[in-house]
Amino acid sequence: MKVALFEKPHHLTVTTKALPSLRDDEVLVKVEACGVCGTDVHIVEGTSRSSPPVVLGHEYAGVVIDAGKTVTGVTLGQRVAVDPNISCRVCFFCRRGLVHLCVGLQALGVDIDGGMAEYCVVPVQQAYPLPDGMTPEVSAFIEPVSCAIRGIDRANIQAGDSVVILGAGTIGLIMLQLAKNGGAARTIVMEPVNHKRAIAEQLDADFVLNPMEIDPKSAVLELTSVGADVVIECVGKAQTMRLALDLARRGGTVEFFGVCPIGASIPIEPNQVYFKELTIVGSYVNPHTFARAISLLHSGRLTIDRFLLHKFSLDGVHEALDLLREGNTIKSIIQPQT
Repeated sequence: MKVALFEKPHHLTVTTKALPSLRDDEVLVKVEACGVCGTDVHIVEGTSRSSPPVVLGHEYAGVVIDAGKTVTGVTLGQRVAVDPNISCRVCFFCRRGLVHLCVGLQALGVDIDGGMAEYCVVPVQQAYPLPDGMTPEVSAFIEPVSCAIRGIDRANIQAGDSVVILGAGTIGLIMLQLAKNGGAARTIVMEPVNHKRAIAEQLDADFVLNPMEIDPKSAVLELTSVGADVVIECVGKAQTMRLALDLARRGGTVEFFGVCPIGASIPIEPNQVYFKELTIVGSYVNPHTFARAISLLHSGRLTIDRFLLHKFSLDGVHEALDLLREGNTIKSIIQPQT
């Protein structure tokens, strides 16, 4: 089968690989669509962890075409989405219900061969049946939506809150819709790229600002009088992480959602955190939110219809990564069967 194989930083090749044998509790998925994520960009650049050599791709869905002897819950011919995160179930964190903090956490497409391939072997517990009518393109968004739902849970947005979202890429635009669904009275999106701001406007953000043309702190103070109740950083850069702390009101919440490169750091004045009584939270992957993401996308209360999408065959994986890296798309999607 044809795959996109990551072997070491800056070395991703489209090659062929033998299909592994199925274990009794695994299914073979014919991959229909696999989203390209910012994490994939970081992995290829060597700024995010992985376990090479490994087939990339952790946002994917397809059709079950074979199953091991003990498989239940899915049937041959059924379309499924794949939750990539596999916990050990026995460590301290797993037994506290914190499966996403598992000391042995492994992810399909990061540590185990994933969805940038014509076929992928998946433990059956990671395969979620899809509702009728959900397109491959929409199903490729289930994993990022599941992570964003976790982020919204952690941000603890209250009805009537003012919410600042830094960045209007895939995650920022998903967060915008989730914040509005959660009762935010005022949503403020900051994004320097024109086409991304336009999409945020189409998704009914209350204010869409270009941070290159204004002073962000002054703008937020003018719109809220005291600062934002919640600030969600969706860029993954040190400077926007630091900015988030300045935009929150006293008693507000700042969420670091974007993935900064390993080793990046920011200066924090402890007295500012103390005096403003800030709550600073992180949000990591998607514990117990995958089914919720499927339901939300199927309901239409969260949509990707306005997103700028670019579709590629496996041979176009490098172009797909470049488009995402350069900010020229909302989502690159690999269609391995084309």
